[in-house]
Amino acid sequence: MKALAARRHHRLAPVVLLLLALLATGGLYALLAPSPASADSASTQDIETGEKLFQANCATCHGPSATGTDDVPSLVGVGAAAVDFQVSSGRMPMQSNGPQAIRKPAQFDAEQTAQLAAYVASLGTGPTVPTDEQVDPALGDPATGAAVFRTNCAMCHNAVGAGGALSEGKFAPSLLEADVTDRQIYEAMQTGPQSMPVFNDANITPEEKRDVIAYIEEQRDGSAGGLSLGSLGPVSEGLWAWVVGLGLLIGAAVWIGAKSS
Repeated sequence: MKALAARRHHRLAPVVLLLLALLATGGLYALLAPSPASADSASTQDIETGEKLFQANCATCHGPSATGTDDVPSLVGVGAAAVDFQVSSGRMPMQSNGPQAIRKPAQFDAEQTAQLAAYVASLGTGPTVPTDEQVDPALGDPATGAAVFRTNCAMCHNAVGAGGALSEGKFAPSLLEADVTDRQIYEAMQTGPQSMPVFNDANITPEEKRDVIAYIEEQRDGSAGGLSLGSLGPVSEGLWAWVVGLGLLIGAAVWIGAKSS
């Protein structure tokens, strides 16, 4: 017992305890953390076809090994979700160089997009393409989504997702367009394309991402009535109240004063 007590008071005991605590924390994180995407679900044929598509259409900029250059990012480890977002929205391949890639009609069909995503996913782990259940707005809560959106997204995308200007010629695109799919909204949160930050599952949970989609779908409905006032939220509403409303009141006061004199 005396020997055990002496070891507990050894000067290296705190260091040993700290190392044990770090090992235990790392082990628990490895067991409980969400697993990253992999290409396990893709067939070898899909990966091989995706590689051929990549070499023919993407290697010019991203390099034959997809490792990128000084001006073009590497695709190793970006995952299938990033490829699906960029290619299905037509942003990639880019039409021309500019401050940011512009949305345009997709160059590849759904099968080819999935094959490209499978190839890139085989190069390194990254976020997977979300399932239909994960992006189903009917399963989300628009009220919760509104709170999450106001906290994390509204400063760039506007209070209702109508988009807005950023610095250096960049912009946050509108989320209200019909060709912006629910899956692309989820993937954008997962991967953080261009100027957008990444919102992984530790920042915004998969359920909250679905809630955000449900909120955006409600904004697309446009059934609230009244004038949208540019969909700028309280800024335009306040400007309308002060400039127009107060101006009318001042004009009425001047008219009454002129009549009474």
